[in-house]
Amino acid sequence: MRLIDYIIIDDEAPGRTNLRLALAAHPGWRMLAECDSAAAARNALAHAPADVIFLDIQMPHESGLALARELSRLPAPPLIIFVTAYNTHALDAFEVHALDYLLKPIDDQRLAQALERAAAMLGYRQQDGYRNALRNYTDGAQARYAEALSVRSVGHIEQIKVEEILWLQSAGNYVELHLAARTVLHRVPLSRLEQLLRPDDFLRVHRTAIVRRSQIKRLSVIGDGRYELALACGAQLAVSERHVNELKACL
Repeated sequence: MRLIDYIIIDDEAPGRTNLRLALAAHPGWRMLAECDSAAAARNALAHAPADVIFLDIQMPHESGLALARELSRLPAPPLIIFVTAYNTHALDAFEVHALDYLLKPIDDQRLAQALERAAAMLGYRQQDGYRNALRNYTDGAQARYAEALSVRSVGHIEQIKVEEILWLQSAGNYVELHLAARTVLHRVPLSRLEQLLRPDDFLRVHRTAIVRRSQIKRLSVIGDGRYELALACGAQLAVSERHVNELKACL
């Protein structure tokens, strides 16, 4: 079986050591280098291209995000597993773009899951989908609204154009992206996705649902302050009373 080569990039020595020792328990993974800065990482990658890099985001002089943005421009960038102490809201951004991360201190089970996903991605040779997902994430600070969403399945990242989404609905830990001919599950909070959708194009009609404004067809009262919305695509959705006035304004 082919070994998976990796590089650890973290400005703190204890962080590098802890991750190296944790990875030593996983056969099939071979460390090429440990780097304490983005500059050192560039040098290491130039001499020994890696399949996967474990990249700390918060580093002095140059952040890991700057290095990731640079790598996203490569024809076939290495897979990046971000290592971070970010808060929950920032972690949502990784989920939106189907990228993997490890939260400090690193949990062994979470590490195993990240390694499994990376191995599957490498096995399916999904460089194009991954490169686009990485680029969308690293450019996210410059773009308020998303043009596409990166959705992960086993060993695969698919780009879903926002213009193709007719409506969205939360489903447990996932959001259902309803397209014209199919439904795609995306593991991300609906509230996070709402921030990436243009308000001129989308409207929240329920705590669990957001619809494309051009899909709004008919609002019906079904009794006792309950409302139902019919979409042009044929879907029928419950409407929260708090959203009724804004919805009526669209009709």
